[in-house]
Amino acid sequence: MSKYVRKQTIARLHRRIRRKISGTAARPRLAVHFSNQHVYAQLIDDTCGSTLAAASTMDKSVANGKANQESAAKVGAALAEKAKSVKIESVVFDRGGFPYHGKVKALADAAREAGLNF
Repeated sequence: MSKYVRKQTIARLHRRIRRKISGTAARPRLAVHFSNQHVYAQLIDDTCGSTLAAASTMDKSVANGKANQESAAKVGAALAEKAKSVKIESVVFDRGGFPYHGKVKALADAAREAGLNF
């Protein structure tokens, strides 16, 4: 599968997912994104269009800085800690069009273990 077709497929799936879910201030959307080099996750309030908390492999707390399952788990745990600091306990998970296995599952499991409910 070419890179172009893969990006189109992920974008199409993400549009389909976004029709169904939306984040609020009480229950923000946990959006994940994976590039070839980094893992990104953020809590988004879609009603006002603002990011409440964010974590990525570019942060100093996640020293590895690679886009693998270990880094994804560290990003999930770091995001859950930041969510606790802004008093967020429950989120809506947005896998961003990526299949729910591997890195996506590792990030979600780490966030759940660190205290986020979804």
